[in-house]
Amino acid sequence: MSINPPAGPVPSQPGPPYPAPGPSPARAHVRRLRQDGRTYRAIANAAGLDRATVSDLDRGRRRPNRGTTAAVLTVTSQAVPRGRVDAGGSRLRLRALHVMGHGSARIARALGVREATIRQIVRGDARTVSLKLRDAITELYDTWWDKRAPARTRFDRGAATAARKRAIAGNWCAGAALDDDQLDIPGYRPRHGWKPATGTGVAPEIRPRARRRRRDRR
Repeated sequence: MSINPPAGPVPSQPGPPYPAPGPSPARAHVRRLRQDGRTYRAIANAAGLDRATVSDLDRGRRRPNRGTTAAVLTVTSQAVPRGRVDAGGSRLRLRALHVMGHGSARIARALGVREATIRQIVRGDARTVSLKLRDAITELYDTWWDKRAPARTRFDRGAATAARKRAIAGNWCAGAALDDDQLDIPGYRPRHGWKPATGTGVAPEIRPRARRRRRDRR
């Protein structure tokens, strides 16, 4: 009678590879296109996909298959017209300016736009903004983010106090705690709330570009 040796361990079947950290290539590509001013609809049209597919992919609600990934990665910035962009970065910039005492009226005067437009963005009522306005807000923020609003007159002091009170009530983040690399990525939220900020000096006066051009021609 022969005795069979005990069977050795059964080799395990290789499992699926661990997913790579960070967003998928398709999702990262959509985010880059969005950051550059491309809308979900424009990206979807260029990729031959449904708008909801692109939107869900960007928000992490959908895992892309090979076909979706290939379609998205063929889309270039040059092939997609620029449209309106997410208002999140503009909203955070404007709120950070309120922390420094720059209210909506003062900001609107510097940009040459209606105060109601700035208020809509600050409140979060505007989901998108034009590229022109986004760039103008960014330029103003880069100049004022660490500068206090002037306090020359009683009106100036009252407006600055009102802006700061609104920032405190909303728990808005100052510019020093915002991540500049993430600001214009849809869905970005700062890790910190309101903290007092005194800045490095008083903000310079800025005239709207249109008014400045008219004066220069005189």
